Amino acid sequence: MKEEQPSADRLIFINGNLLTMDSANSVAEAIAIKDDKIEAIGKNGDIQQLATEFSRVIDLEGKTMLPGFIEAHGHFPFSGFNAVGVNLNSPPIGTLTCLDDIITALKQQAEKTEKGKWVFGFGFDDTSITEKQHLTRTLLDEISTDHPICITHISMHLAYANSLGLSLSGITEDTPDPVGGVICKDPESGKPNGVLEETAAMQLFYAVFGSFLEKIEDIVNWSVQDYASHGVTTVQCGVVSEMLMAVMQPQLTSESFPLRAIIWPDAEFSEKIIDGGFDVAALNSNRIQVGAAKLIGDGSIQAYTAHLTKPYHIPFKGNTAYRGYPVTDRETMTQWVKKFHRAGMQIAIHGNGDATIDDIIYAVDQAQMEFPREDTRHIAIHAQTTREDQLDEMKRLGITPSFFSAHAYYWGDRHCNIFLGKERAFRLNPAKSALDKGIPITIHLDTPVTPINPLLLVWSAVNRLSAGGNIIGEKECITPTQALRAVTIDAAWQVFQEHNRGSLEKGKYADMVILSEDPQKSRSAAKETEILETIVGGKTVYKK
Repeated sequence: MKEEQPSADRLIFINGNLLTMDSANSVAEAIAIKDDKIEAIGKNGDIQQLATEFSRVIDLEGKTMLPGFIEAHGHFPFSGFNAVGVNLNSPPIGTLTCLDDIITALKQQAEKTEKGKWVFGFGFDDTSITEKQHLTRTLLDEISTDHPICITHISMHLAYANSLGLSLSGITEDTPDPVGGVICKDPESGKPNGVLEETAAMQLFYAVFGSFLEKIEDIVNWSVQDYASHGVTTVQCGVVSEMLMAVMQPQLTSESFPLRAIIWPDAEFSEKIIDGGFDVAALNSNRIQVGAAKLIGDGSIQAYTAHLTKPYHIPFKGNTAYRGYPVTDRETMTQWVKKFHRAGMQIAIHGNGDATIDDIIYAVDQAQMEFPREDTRHIAIHAQTTREDQLDEMKRLGITPSFFSAHAYYWGDRHCNIFLGKERAFRLNPAKSALDKGIPITIHLDTPVTPINPLLLVWSAVNRLSAGGNIIGEKECITPTQALRAVTIDAAWQVFQEHNRGSLEKGKYADMVILSEDPQKSRSAAKETEILETIVGGKTVYKK
């Protein structure tokens, strides 16, 4: 990664198209950076007057500058799975289109992996391969019985294991389904078939976790370069256990860590924080902020585990009444929300299905009735199937949604044809409806579920085009400016950081990105735009 130190005096950019993302969406020509902050922004002549013989002046030659992109929701550093596993993604993300491709890739990974060590694969999507089927224990055993195998579904809400992987995870035919999860069984033998849902998948992840810890430096370094090259200056660690925090902390707090990070502790870690068992103040800095308590309400639409109020469009395993299920039931969620709300924490709750969104609204409403608070900015993460009446309740309660808007591109056609049907799919991630009601929103990619690429995310929210070229609900398209705000200043606001980042304004961090063109110039421009340079605190962390 390239890194340039600013001059001892100041760094000045002139002759640019600076989209400030301030309250008026002002456009400026020049900007001055002193130390790690924005000293001034405005017209060329005014800013150039600040230059001295020690200043470094850079001519942008008309290029566009924006505030650095802020990841509203994702799981840094796990785009770094690429450093430790085999990428099993299908188009439009990867190249594998059938089971033969998957098997070949896994066998190659096994051949270069020491016997007894985990073979790890990620990004597998059963509905995007020719056979339209899940991986099984039997199939994975054919790849290797000398290695435990763990494969994550593209949704990250399912996982697959071979016999050795199941054994090392403590999963047998006698293991009961954990609360909020399913150990899928072979209907004839009654033995686990290798497919694990939700909390059962987490049991497998815990077994693999030790092998990740050995390579955490490689994972973080890969992810840093990935994010920086896509213009992201603030990353999010979207659900962090105390153990994961302990492993990542040395790198995130190192002076060499070039980005900023928002940490969302999981329920147990958050409980320890509010009980005084972890000193957040000692961790918080201008680079790291510990933010919302993260709760998980349900699963994933494309994994058939999101909790809906009406059945899935194509019945799951022939069950016409199946609506998915909660990972955390309403009563338990409400107790967690009350606890963290009363303690003054912000809360972010994962909810894809509208039944779980009902539970989120109920829990926040109960907490507010018992312990009224102003400006909580509690977040509904994904909130994909939010109904109109639910938006009204979100506005009343001050809940702010973060929409997984890139679903239109990656899974839009399958939402129409398999999971939801057109009516619900066309309303998926209702960004325009929320904005029309005056509800602040953000948009996100949930990386590593989809690759970190904020410009593609912006394009997707603006156009709602599927990978197959179909518009998935034109009525919910938003403008380029609205989409850009949702990955800059509004994303900063959602995590209480709008005072120091998210827009190009005096006194804020000098976090910015230089683009090849203006992504506002047309509805398709964002997808065609290149990242030329990423700057954090006045220092270049990526340059094309």
